[in-house]
Amino acid sequence: MRPAPAAALLFASAAAALLARHTASVAVLAVLLLLVCLRAPGARRWPYLVGALGSSAALFVVTPFVERLPGTVLWSGPAVPVIGTLDVTSTELSGALFNACRLAAVSLAFSAYALWLDHDRLVQAAGFARRSVLAVALATRLMPALERDAAGLVEALRGRGVEPEGLRGRARLVSPLLAGSLERSLNLAEAMEARGFGRPGGTRLPQPEWGIREPLALAGAVLAVLVGALWL
Repeated sequence: MRPAPAAALLFASAAAALLARHTASVAVLAVLLLLVCLRAPGARRWPYLVGALGSSAALFVVTPFVERLPGTVLWSGPAVPVIGTLDVTSTELSGALFNACRLAAVSLAFSAYALWLDHDRLVQAAGFARRSVLAVALATRLMPALERDAAGLVEALRGRGVEPEGLRGRARLVSPLLAGSLERSLNLAEAMEARGFGRPGGTRLPQPEWGIREPLALAGAVLAVLVGALWL
């Protein structure tokens, strides 16, 4: 499938999760997007899954303690100054579950976008907003590029008999990673300028013709937003 319809389908899934009003609907969307992400290679998918699922779990745990909603009290804790009595009610717990599933669905939609889409082809397809799409594509590639740089630095250190262990050992990689990312950005800017990026009359690689999956993906994107707004 071409990247533009696939991106539209993923963004529509995230929009449907934001528009939906039932926990079960948002949970089903999150599970479907999780299955899509699990098909990616394990070495690439785990940072995205940890970030998406970890933030959702943290939201589920923290929300009942910062909200004060009526309902059946399931747990009553100590009184904290300024905050008040820490308790968990059924209404707070159901709201926390709904918001956690919503955050998981949106985060997993972005994870699928970062793991599966060909960002070069996406930039080529978006001729009307190429600058914006290029900025998004570069931001999406930041994490994989840092992962490759960190792996190369670790291998270089191991070749010299130094094993970076623990938090302090890994923290020493931050400075060379930052310097490498700045150098990469300068090289990228020079390469784009040398190739005439942004000048009128630019050429584009020929794109393959649309098959049956692309119109179905666009129709599915529109249907997902409508269903999320009206029925979910």
